Amino acid sequence: MQMRIAQSTRGLSQADGMLLDMEATSLRFAAAARTLGQVARRHDLQVPGFRSPPRLAEVDRTLRRRPDGSALVAVRLKGRPWVAVLADMIDGMIVTNRLEGADAARMRTRLWTAVETDSARVAPPTRAQRLARVRAATAPTPAHVRSQVA
Repeated sequence: MQMRIAQSTRGLSQADGMLLDMEATSLRFAAAARTLGQVARRHDLQVPGFRSPPRLAEVDRTLRRRPDGSALVAVRLKGRPWVAVLADMIDGMIVTNRLEGADAARMRTRLWTAVETDSARVAPPTRAQRLARVRAATAPTPAHVRSQVA
């Protein structure tokens, strides 16, 4: 994932700069994994580990079962719509637990409802909102404001 560092650190709490254009999907991916895990635990299902990207470069999702019985779902984030990433995470949860038919359909609905509710509650800022925040934090303070503050 490429990240750019702000050139100016004035007004920022971090001395080394501010990360710009960080893909929100990586943050949403972690939040979605937590939400899906909570739902799975409430229904006594196995919670797989989630990671990104998959080791295989040519695929968007992999599922690896470990000898200890645990599972790992790896999902590609870069260059994919968020809804496709969520679908892969949910399908990974269904496959990990070997759910089929009506049981799979019910759990898929519960998982989608949970991530939709979570996304609606904490919608990530848009690119325009992030850029506006950065511009505000790095803009020079006008002289008439500086004189009132001092």
